[in-house]
Amino acid sequence: MQRIEPGFRESLVDYLRKNHPDICRHWFDDIEPSEIRDGVLRLVVREPVQLRYLQRCCGTHFTEAAQNVTGRLLVVRFVSPNDEVKIEAGVHRGSTATAATADDESGERPAWLDEQMVLSPDYNFESFIVGPGNRLAHAAALAVAAKPSRAYNPYFIHGGVGLGKTHLLHAICQSLLKAQPTLRLCYISCNAFMDLFHEAVKAGRMTDFRNRFRTADVLVIDDIHFLSKNEQSQEEFFHTFNALYQLGKQIILSSDAPPNEIPDLEERLTSRFSAGMVARIERPCFETRVSIVKSKATLHGLDLPDDVPSYVAAKIDTNIRELEGALTRIRGFALANKQPISLELAKQAIDGDVAARSGNAPSLQSIIESVTRFYDVKLIDLLSKRRHKSIAMPRQVCMYLARKHTRFSLEEIGGYFGGRDHTTVMHAVRTIEEKAGLDQKLQAEVDRIEQDLLQRASR
Repeated sequence: MQRIEPGFRESLVDYLRKNHPDICRHWFDDIEPSEIRDGVLRLVVREPVQLRYLQRCCGTHFTEAAQNVTGRLLVVRFVSPNDEVKIEAGVHRGSTATAATADDESGERPAWLDEQMVLSPDYNFESFIVGPGNRLAHAAALAVAAKPSRAYNPYFIHGGVGLGKTHLLHAICQSLLKAQPTLRLCYISCNAFMDLFHEAVKAGRMTDFRNRFRTADVLVIDDIHFLSKNEQSQEEFFHTFNALYQLGKQIILSSDAPPNEIPDLEERLTSRFSAGMVARIERPCFETRVSIVKSKATLHGLDLPDDVPSYVAAKIDTNIRELEGALTRIRGFALANKQPISLELAKQAIDGDVAARSGNAPSLQSIIESVTRFYDVKLIDLLSKRRHKSIAMPRQVCMYLARKHTRFSLEEIGGYFGGRDHTTVMHAVRTIEEKAGLDQKLQAEVDRIEQDLLQRASR
């Protein structure tokens, strides 16, 4: 066993901040190095949500940092204080096997939680910035967290991409688990729910599937609008919803559209989704965007001059994800040029990124807005799996323009459009290029959309 040298944690976090700034959080300073034993560095994390997040998302980065700081071939293992007590008890009994067993058991999880979405420690109520566009959704979320199944049931939150729906879901989950650590909370994406359902049908394990979801105290499903593409899944979820509701269990759902605008959703599901609280999140106003930029900067340990958040908020008015992306570019630009962050540097980072994309290029969000407006289609349809020509063609035009006018990779564009892979985006780009070359009407439509985009971007 090797004890940790003074200053080790600071050296570890400094390495991460220099080499992997995107994963760094201010609460990394609360991680406590324990010991190095048998080539394993144990790091104690007191908050359960932070522990699970680090175990699932940051092990590789911390291992790299530990190896570089110590010059030794180490593996990092994140443990809770209770795990550490078990390990110490095993050591004091002179049994390294007992210590190893205790550590291994700390990572075990019930099978029904295997597909759970990882809760982000970033997304709590304290870090959620309240503004005119999300005040109702935030107040309802607080009420649900304080009185599950008694305040609003179901709680249905909807709004555009990157506006904070997932943040509120995570905040509710974390608040509930902090109040009731043994709560049987199931947080899963709609796509994962459907995949598990189809697997259960094929394997003849529907009893296990139903026990997994119908025995939850709280069921949280993200992107429930994807349920619209499968009648069997809708049927199963209808009965799951009823079973939980009748037992007085809390149901929380998020969607890109309100219940009555989700395409091909059965009327009986629309009715049930609308029976509780339906809250919409809208785009943040300028003042809210400024506060969001400041909050994100604090979270990532960035020291921003007072004029930088205002500049970023004025420059980007689409959604929170793009605000965070702008901060990432500014931080990267500062690191690359070894300069402190200033207004001038922020302008170079953001304007330079725009210039690199062929002048004042449009954002992905503005491309989607222009296409949906031109073809008169709904955003929810564009992001769905529907393949009808009236939806498929505008979707392909969106992908084509995104590839042409943004720096997003094929994978990133595909992920934005309902989780499609890069080959789908490649096919869309080729299709529009070939068809536009043969179809003057389509070429004229694409040209008009591009002209509109470039005019709006240059304003």
